Amino acid sequence: MSEMEEATGDVRFGTKVYDDDGELLGHVRGFDEHGFYVTADDGVEGWSIEHSRAGHDFGEAELMWRCWECGEMGEIDGALPEACPNCGTEREDIYYWTED
Repeated sequence: MSEMEEATGDVRFGTKVYDDDGELLGHVRGFDEHGFYVTADDGVEGWSIEHSRAGHDFGEAELMWRCWECGEMGEIDGALPEACPNCGTEREDIYYWTED
C-alpha cells in the first residue's frame, strides 16, 4: 500500500487534497452525493459566503447548507447547524450548498 493510500481518512472542510505525485490540488470546500469539491484558488482553504455571493458574470448565488439525509436547505447563520432541524441527522451530514 502506498503512503498516499495510508494517509486517507476523515475528510473535512479545509482538508488539503493532493494528486498521485504529492502535489497540492487545493482544499475541500464542500460535499454532496457525488463526493467532495476542491477549490484550487490560491489562499482559499474553505468556502465562505464571500466566495459565492454577487459579483459574478453568471448571476448571484447564495451560500446555504443542505442536509445529505433529507435534502433540507437553510441559510447559514454564522455556522452550519449542529443537526438538521428537519430530520435531526448529525452535523456531519450537513454540507455547504450554493443556490441561485
